[in-house]
Amino acid sequence: MLTRKHLIKITLLTLFAALLLGACGAKQESVTLRLALLPVLDTLPIHVAAEEGYFEEQGVIVEIIPVASAPERDNLISAGEADGMLNEIVSTLFYNKDDVQVQIVRTARVATSQAPIFRILAAKDSGIASLEDLKGVEVGISEGTVIEYLTDRLLEAEGFSSEEIATIAVPKIPDRMALLGSGELQAAMLPDPASSLAIMNGASVIVDDTSHPEFGLSVFSFRKETIDAHPEAIEAFLAAVEQAVAEINADPDKYADLMVEKGLVPAPLAGTYQVNPLPTAGVPSQAQWDDALDWALGKGLIDAEISYDASVTGEYLP
Repeated sequence: MLTRKHLIKITLLTLFAALLLGACGAKQESVTLRLALLPVLDTLPIHVAAEEGYFEEQGVIVEIIPVASAPERDNLISAGEADGMLNEIVSTLFYNKDDVQVQIVRTARVATSQAPIFRILAAKDSGIASLEDLKGVEVGISEGTVIEYLTDRLLEAEGFSSEEIATIAVPKIPDRMALLGSGELQAAMLPDPASSLAIMNGASVIVDDTSHPEFGLSVFSFRKETIDAHPEAIEAFLAAVEQAVAEINADPDKYADLMVEKGLVPAPLAGTYQVNPLPTAGVPSQAQWDDALDWALGKGLIDAEISYDASVTGEYLP
């Protein structure tokens, strides 16, 4: 016969088991990652992952915050109103010049010997037909950015001295395109596919990063605070991105309409623009980091060394 003491013990054990099963069976609340994204082709995997439900499958919520410029993006990240972004090594250096604010978690897009990301173009009637013609000619750039870094590095790699490289600040891509198209700018550095549209309208390629693909890349980065608080969400995000990259690489034409809808490819290029293969999971190399760091130090944009290991992590890649 069960005593009162035994009954109480059994009841407590039953309640404990029920609570334990309930805790195990309860669905963990998904983390929301807010991403400040420029309307550039490099962000295509994020839009595809959202469209195909890959983020939901991985148990993470991704909120896309469209931004029109890098300064707008940077303000959101600095204020803690966005968790992640599409950027590049140069802007990561600026974030981390005093202490580590953001970490690069994946390479987004890379130049290859067949596919450029950045091109220096000459205006239609500029008379510039070769690199030699470009010496001393002002190239439209955005100062203190990856655009200026690529302009310097590509021309230096082609034998230009610092005295032969001339630039003029035209921060916004649409303004650079318009001035190049009108001939008010003789030359400009533009990212692709904006450069493809400029070529369609008569501009010519003087040099691009297919000649020196080690310089051309973009990355996905997150605030260090977000990474530390939600490492599992970063892993889930990157797993979903990897699924999207595989889908895009298998059938790039499948997302032609989505690219135009999201403003990643100019409408006049719809149906003709070819997306080149996107990189699989990886992060920038130490050499790529060091080169951007040397450039920024040489320009006086930063005044101290910044650690690669503290600023770049492959720990969360699938």
